[in-house]
Amino acid sequence: LFRKAYHRPPRILAGSTMAFWDVPGVKAGVVTGDAAWNLYKFAKEKGFAIPAFNCTSTSSINAVLEAGKKLNRPVTIQFSEGGAAFFAGKGLPNEKGKLQASILGAVCGAHYVRQVAPAYGIPVFVHSDHC
Repeated sequence: LFRKAYHRPPRILAGSTMAFWDVPGVKAGVVTGDAAWNLYKFAKEKGFAIPAFNCTSTSSINAVLEAGKKLNRPVTIQFSEGGAAFFAGKGLPNEKGKLQASILGAVCGAHYVRQVAPAYGIPVFVHSDHC
């Protein structure tokens, strides 16, 4: 069941008095702009990583989101050129210099993540600059 702002338990990282949820602008779902930058800076300051996973399908995206939810940790969903092409369908043209399938797959994957990520109750980065 969805609740406004998706309930999340407070989790304070070891040796810290501030949880990543306290970073201004951080929310469940895709994090962008200043909130994203501030979360990266917070992670660096506190010495923890935000892992990135190359996803090729809705199933792999869901698996990453489920793991992040279970651990109550931010994650990064990334799309490589080949992974994004697979997301769109390997039967589509993907000529060097045009990369039609890679671009389409990365865009579709990002839209999918934006729609489902809030339901998992964790901050999520989307990384597609490998396409």
